[in-house]
Amino acid sequence: MSFALPIVSVIMPCFNQGAYLDEAVGSVLAQTCESFEIIVINDGSTDRETVRILEKYDNPEWIVHSEQLLKSHEKPNLTVIHTPNRGPSAARNTGIRHAKGRYILPLDADDRIAPTYLEKAITILDNEPSVGIVYCQAELFGDRTELFDLPPYNFPKILLGNMIVNTSLYRKADWEKVGGYNENMIWGWEDYDFWLSLIELGREVVRIPEILYFHRELPNSRSQQMTRDSWVKSYTQLFANHSQLYSTHISTLFQELVNLRDDLHQTHCQLHALQAQLLRSQAMVSRMQSSKFWQLRNQWFKLKKRLGFKGGDDLFPV
Repeated sequence: MSFALPIVSVIMPCFNQGAYLDEAVGSVLAQTCESFEIIVINDGSTDRETVRILEKYDNPEWIVHSEQLLKSHEKPNLTVIHTPNRGPSAARNTGIRHAKGRYILPLDADDRIAPTYLEKAITILDNEPSVGIVYCQAELFGDRTELFDLPPYNFPKILLGNMIVNTSLYRKADWEKVGGYNENMIWGWEDYDFWLSLIELGREVVRIPEILYFHRELPNSRSQQMTRDSWVKSYTQLFANHSQLYSTHISTLFQELVNLRDDLHQTHCQLHALQAQLLRSQAMVSRMQSSKFWQLRNQWFKLKKRLGFKGGDDLFPV
């Protein structure tokens, strides 16, 4: 690998994820684009195996021997930065401050990317100066294996919910302009908040229509631990961080509120109709059971049971 300045800096925070780190790093080393550096930020890991693996990466004599990952046996351009535990926003900001690449790709230490992701994303950013975010379709693996079901990017609908994966390529210069990842997103969604910051700069967003990013699903992940209260607090913080953006497009929020009201009203009407139908059916059954025919039918079946008689059900069909 060349020692010239890399085109892309892959920023990889790691907190006790050593069991998956080799796989994540390996997916970067397997890229068709070779002009990159990897910056692993040890975000105060306490897990013994994670610390051991990070020490291996931190060793200047570390060599990757896999022919599948490198075309030669030279040392990959990988740096480890050790910090106290401060969370993913601070870890990413620390790594990006040390980054030499003009493009940034955040990658969690338990995820991985397809071999052509960097090459295809770089081509778009190189050729389209107005584009500030390049992402791709994604797939879940681990506890669940399925398509990561996110709608295509749409503005202003992104104000209602994130639709851009955290592992997306962007310019370091834009990161500097917006002041990096906002560390007040303490319940999560720091990537969502960051995308809104880039959108506020007027940057366009492009999604590559291929599955090039793989997100590992684990039990008790941060997203799964979010409660209703943390959702409310996160949306409140998003609005505080981007009040002008939300205020300018407040009609989008109210439109969604009206849509939800209409959906609720339609559901209520359907339930009311079903309830009325059920009451009519119950009334019909009640009238039938009180009829002379039904009473005679019941007497017939009681007589059959006493006499042990089989057959004759066609006389009084159900």
